[in-house]
Amino acid sequence: MKYISTRNAAHSVSGCEAILTGISPDGGLFVPESFPQVSSDDIERMTDMSYAERSAYIMGLYLDEFSQEELLSIAEKAYARFEDEDACPLTKIEEGLYLLELWHGPTFAFKDVALTVLPQLISHSREKKGEALTTLVLVATSGDTGKAALEGFKDVKGTEIMVFYPDEGVSDMQKLQMITTGGENTYVAGIRGNFDDAQTAVKQIFTDPDVAAKLREKGYVMSSANSINWGRLLPQIAYYFSAYADLLGSGEIDKGDEVNFCVPTGNFGNILAGYYASRMGLPVRKLVCASNINNVLTDFFTTGEYDISRVFHKTISPSMDILISSNLERLIFEITGRDDAKLRELMAALKADGKYAVDPLLIKKEFSIFEAGYADEEETMETIYNTFDEYGYLVDPHTSVAVSVYNKYYATSGDFTPCVVLSTASPYKFAADVYEAVGESRVDDPFKAVKRLHLLTGMEVPEGIANLEAAEIRFRDVLQREEIKEKVLEKVTEK
Repeated sequence: MKYISTRNAAHSVSGCEAILTGISPDGGLFVPESFPQVSSDDIERMTDMSYAERSAYIMGLYLDEFSQEELLSIAEKAYARFEDEDACPLTKIEEGLYLLELWHGPTFAFKDVALTVLPQLISHSREKKGEALTTLVLVATSGDTGKAALEGFKDVKGTEIMVFYPDEGVSDMQKLQMITTGGENTYVAGIRGNFDDAQTAVKQIFTDPDVAAKLREKGYVMSSANSINWGRLLPQIAYYFSAYADLLGSGEIDKGDEVNFCVPTGNFGNILAGYYASRMGLPVRKLVCASNINNVLTDFFTTGEYDISRVFHKTISPSMDILISSNLERLIFEITGRDDAKLRELMAALKADGKYAVDPLLIKKEFSIFEAGYADEEETMETIYNTFDEYGYLVDPHTSVAVSVYNKYYATSGDFTPCVVLSTASPYKFAADVYEAVGESRVDDPFKAVKRLHLLTGMEVPEGIANLEAAEIRFRDVLQREEIKEKVLEKVTEK
C-alpha cells in the first residue's frame, strides 16, 4: 500500500515513510492510494476477536510492510495499558442508542487508543527504514492529545517529544496531566493563543526546509503525533469496526444492518476514521458530526462554505475549540475527486482569505453520509444532567455535545437506525463542569470537584487523576506563538 499527498498526488511514499514523516514536505496530508475492502463475513469473524486482534487486522490491511504478528504484538502491548481487556467497550443506555467508551486508557481520553500504538509504529518503522537520526515528535494539542502523546512517547528510545497547548484553553486536569509528565525525552509549554495558533505554528515548522536542515545537522528528523499523521489516524478506524462487531455479536443488529455514528468533532480526525471505515465496507448509514458553538464544521456541511473568520469561543468542551480542522483536508481531497490542483487552490484560499467553498449540492449528493449539528453551552450542561438523571450514566462535556446533537437529529430526521455515540473522555477530566451540571453548585477547585462528583455519583475515580493533586509540576514555560520555532531549535541544540 502506497500513500499519496493531498497536495501532490504524484508524490507517493510507503506506510513506514508516511508514519515517520507525519506530513508531506508540500504541506499535504498522506492518504492511502485506495481503500481495502472488508466483507460482511470478515466483520462477522471479528465478533470472536479481542480488541487487539481487531485492531491488528484492520491495520494490517494498510501496512503491508508489517507482518500480522508484528501488528498483533503492537496492539496487545498498547491495549494491555487499558483498564480492561476490552479497550473500547460498548454500553447500551437505551434501545437503539449505545455509547462507545474510548477513554479507558492511561490518560482517560480517546486519544489513547491511537497514541499507545503510534510510538510503537514509529519505532518499528525506524528499524525497517534504518533510521539513525532521533525522531523529534512535535505536537499541538487542544487538551487530550498532548498528555496521551507524552505518555505514549515517554522514554521511548530514539525519540524526543515537544508538546504545545493553549495556556488558557484547556481544563485544569488536562493542563496538570501535561505539565507533571515524567520522562527524560519530554517537553511541554503553554502558548498565548488558542489551539489553532499552536497548530498553525507547528505545521509551519514541518514545512520549513531551513528548520529541517538545522535539525538534521543536530541529528534529528521531525514527525507528528497529531492526527495529521497516518499512524495516528489508522488505529482509530478499528474502533468503528469493533463497535459494529460488538453490536452484531450481542444480537443488537443483524449481519449487514446499517448503523449510525455520532462523533464529537474538533480536528475532524475522529469522524474521518469513521468515513474511511465506511469506504472499506462498514455498513454506516450516517456519520453525525457534532460540534460545540465553534460550529465551523456544521456550517460547512450545511452550506459548503468553510469560513474561519469568526469569533472563537472558549467552551466547557475545550478539545473541540477548533476552527481550523486539519483533517478536513483529507475529506476535501475526496470531495474534489482526488484533484490535488483543486485541493491546493482551496487551501490557498483558506490561507489568504480565511475561507473556501465547495458545491453544497455535491456534498448532499455524493457525501450524504454526513449530517452535522451543534450544541451550545446550555444544551451541553442540560444533556449532562439529563443523561445522568434518565440513565444513571455520566458523560463528559464533549460526549454530551454529541448526545445533544444526536437527540436533535433523532427528533427531526425520522431516522431510527441504531446509533453509536463516541464517548471521548472520562467525566473526571472535566469534573468542575460535570459536577455543576449534575450537582447543585459550582466547585472551581478541580480536586474538590472530583471528590464531590464521586460522592454524588459513585463513579470510580481513575487513579491517574486522583494522584495528580500531589504530582510535581515540571514544565512552566508559556510562549508566544512566534517563539515555538525558536524553542524547538533551542531544545535540540541543548542535547
